[in-house]
Amino acid sequence: MNEELLRICKTAKETRFLVEKLTEDEKNKALLHIADLLENRSEEIIAENKKDIDNGISKNMSKGLLDRLTLTKERISGISLGLRQVASLKDPIGEILDSYKADNGLNITKVRVPMGVIGIIYESRPNVTADAFSLTFKSGNVVILKGGSDAINSNKAIVRIIKDGLTDLNITSDAINLIESTQREVTLELMKQKEYIDLLIPRGGAGLIRSVVENSLIPVIETGTGNCHIFVDETADIKKTIPIIINAKTQRVGVCNAVESLVIHENIKDKLLPELAKELRARNVEIRGDSKVSEVIDCTLATEEDFATEYLDYIISMKVVSNVDEAIEHINKYTTHHSESIMTSDKDNANKFQKSIDAACVYVNTSTRFTDGFEFGLGAEIGISTQKLHARGPMGLNELTSYKYLIDSDYLFRK
Repeated sequence: MNEELLRICKTAKETRFLVEKLTEDEKNKALLHIADLLENRSEEIIAENKKDIDNGISKNMSKGLLDRLTLTKERISGISLGLRQVASLKDPIGEILDSYKADNGLNITKVRVPMGVIGIIYESRPNVTADAFSLTFKSGNVVILKGGSDAINSNKAIVRIIKDGLTDLNITSDAINLIESTQREVTLELMKQKEYIDLLIPRGGAGLIRSVVENSLIPVIETGTGNCHIFVDETADIKKTIPIIINAKTQRVGVCNAVESLVIHENIKDKLLPELAKELRARNVEIRGDSKVSEVIDCTLATEEDFATEYLDYIISMKVVSNVDEAIEHINKYTTHHSESIMTSDKDNANKFQKSIDAACVYVNTSTRFTDGFEFGLGAEIGISTQKLHARGPMGLNELTSYKYLIDSDYLFRK
């Protein structure tokens, strides 16, 4: 057993009782102070982030992953904005979810409480470090972070600043804990610490999520893998559809809500594909299409593996179908239950699509890039849950809480 890991886990469990006692005002002041610190010390973060970027380049990291790794002043300001937005949200802890008197005379109140200690295992996205802290802290939890080796310098810098901010306000800095070891064995040990950790959340690619689900003894919420689709129905407005596809595919290719696959109605392919292909190729996107797509534009012939792949790169697959039912069948076959969208002017098809698609977020005439805690008004997000228990979709404050019942009777009370 790694001694440093064990120390962190024990400390986190002890600290949870201090953090859950913090008032809403104390938590908000801390978040606002830390948001300012992150911006004021952005050069410090960027200098450490450059070390990670240089290491990534030396390892031939893809452009999409390098983009996920990169921090700029603008992105750090965005992280700080997320902390401020979380501070502005209502504190969920202590919320009364239900209250009633049972037939047997018991007075029963159901109240929202923190999870306790939340472990988060994630890959090359240093913004997750601050996002995870803001949401776990505001919801009264202690967080243990295990970031990937690719972002270790960035993560250490961000955690150092957060800890300094907490100390400035006489709040325990152990509310956030970073496991600095990059050894895989330590990650596997972390997954076994059910004595100390109440919930484990992986954020990253399919391999990471599969590893956590298969090896963890701690309850897990699956997040992140996004083989997202857009179905272009025959009644779609092409002039409005193409900019949405371009946004969903190319705004940031290395994120889980980027679109990876298009499903196209056969009656619109001849009008859509030439113009769409022109716009995609202008942005260096490789097209992998089925035989019907290749009849209209030059492209690489798509395989079954392509339809199931989350590229996180400048690649998109395309499939032609004859109707909305075939589109739904195809998407439900290859979906990772993240985000799917339909472009259509037919309300009946829109309703059928939203009702029938098995995903956390189902859009009509909208980019899949909107699947985001900030865009949903949740402040930051801890991740996009692609499962059904206990959370689904962007996970904000409420999804990081549990509840307990408070029960009493009048039997022994004396005047």
